[in-house]
Amino acid sequence: MATRLPAVIRSSTLRLLGVRAMSTGEFGDGAGKGGGSGGAVRSAGGAFGKMEAAHEEQYFRKLQQEQLEKLKEMVEDEVAHHEQQIRIHQEAIEHHKRKMSRIEKQKDSDTD
Repeated sequence: MATRLPAVIRSSTLRLLGVRAMSTGEFGDGAGKGGGSGGAVRSAGGAFGKMEAAHEEQYFRKLQQEQLEKLKEMVEDEVAHHEQQIRIHQEAIEHHKRKMSRIEKQKDSDTD
């Protein structure tokens, strides 16, 4: 059975991971695909525009890393939960097997 991720991860986190792939041109060149100018510094270009673009890229890389770490923690928690559920169910199975064994022994002793 496939594991279903929480709606928060499906909707926002994974959507943000692909946002930066939509930019065009060189970093700091100015306007992008979105139709906006990218701001006064970015539209002017030059060293300040490239520096601003580098800061922006750094921000998005950091944001993406944080999102991946949160996703990893959530998946690890989910795995731990399922492993705990497996142990609980295995204990229940053993309990029922012992119970069935006692019933069979009692049944055999009653027929004698």
